[in-house]
Amino acid sequence: MEMEGSIGEGKSPIVICVTGAAGQIAYSLLFSLAQGDIFGQDQPLKLQLLDIAPMQNCVAGVVMELQDCSFPLIADIMHTSDADEAFRDCDVAILVGAMPRREGMERGDLLAKNGKIFMAQGDSLDRVAKKSVKVLVVGNPANTNALIASRFAPSIPSSQFTALTQLDQNRATAQIAMKLGVKPNRVKNIVIWGNHSTTQYPDVSHAYVEMPDGGRTPVLDLIDDEAYIRGTFVSTVQARGKEVIMARKLSSAMSAAKAIGDHMHHWWFGTPEGEFTSMGIVSKGAYGISRDIVYSMPVTVKDGVITPHEKLQLDDFSKQLMEKTQQELLAERDSALQLVGN
Repeated sequence: MEMEGSIGEGKSPIVICVTGAAGQIAYSLLFSLAQGDIFGQDQPLKLQLLDIAPMQNCVAGVVMELQDCSFPLIADIMHTSDADEAFRDCDVAILVGAMPRREGMERGDLLAKNGKIFMAQGDSLDRVAKKSVKVLVVGNPANTNALIASRFAPSIPSSQFTALTQLDQNRATAQIAMKLGVKPNRVKNIVIWGNHSTTQYPDVSHAYVEMPDGGRTPVLDLIDDEAYIRGTFVSTVQARGKEVIMARKLSSAMSAAKAIGDHMHHWWFGTPEGEFTSMGIVSKGAYGISRDIVYSMPVTVKDGVITPHEKLQLDDFSKQLMEKTQQELLAERDSALQLVGN
C-alpha cells in the first residue's frame, strides 16, 4: 500500500516563541499557528511557550489541547517560565504577555508595569535567539515596549522589532467596509499612523475599494462626508479597544490573534504588489517622524524585509494628527527609558 507523504515533509521546522501563553490571545493564536493559517499549510513548527511560573499548569492544559487536536504541522512543543529556554534559537518571537490593561487603567500605569518585562525579554532575545529573529510586540503599550525590547537587544537589528497596529488597521477596514456595504477584503491601503492608542490616526486618504470589474475607486470618492471621515470614523477606530473592554470587561483577544496572524503573514510572505500595510517600526525619519520611536506607518514587505512606503502625500489635517500621536510616543519613550534606566 502506497503511503501519503507527510505534511511538511522535507522542510525544517521554524521555531516560534509565544509569550503570555496562558492568556486569551495566545489561546486563539496558537490554533491558527498550528493549523497553518499564518506560515503556510506545509510549514512545520516548533512551539516554545512562555508564561510566568504560576501559570504553568494552565499552559500545560493548552499544550494538551494542542496535542489533542493532532495538528500534523507541530513538530515539537514545550512550555516554560524561563525566558532563555523559550527564546533559544527562535525564528519568530510573538510577545503577547504583559500586564493586562483593565477598565480605567491609564497607559502610564502600563508603562511602569511592563517596561521591566520587555527589558528582560530583550536581553534574553539578544543572548539566545537567532539574530534574524522576527519580533512582534503585542503587549501594551506595544510601540514603546517594542522600543525597550530593541534597546536591550543591541546585537539584533532594530528593523527586526515591530509593534502590532494591524488590529487597528483591521478595525478601520471593517468600519469602511460596513459603511460601504462591501466585503472587507476589497478595502485596500488604509493607513494607521503613530501609536497603538487613542491618539492613533486611521487614514483613508490613500485607500481604495477594489470593484467587481477589477477597477479601483478611492474611498474618498465613495464616502463624500468629511465629518464622518475626519470625525466619527477616526474616533470610532481610536476608541474601539476601550469599547471592547467596556463590553467584555476584558481586552480584545480573538481580533488581536487574527491581527497577529495577518501581521506575521505579511512579514513572512510579503505584501501584494501595489498594496501596503501598517506596522509599528523603529523610525529612521520617514515622513519627518522622529528617529528612535516605534511609529506605525505604511510599509511594504519583500523577502522578509520591511520598507516604509514613503510616496504618500499628506494634507495638513493628516500632519496635525500624526504630530499629536508622535508627541505621545516621545513622552512614552522618555518616561519608559527613565523607568528602566536606559
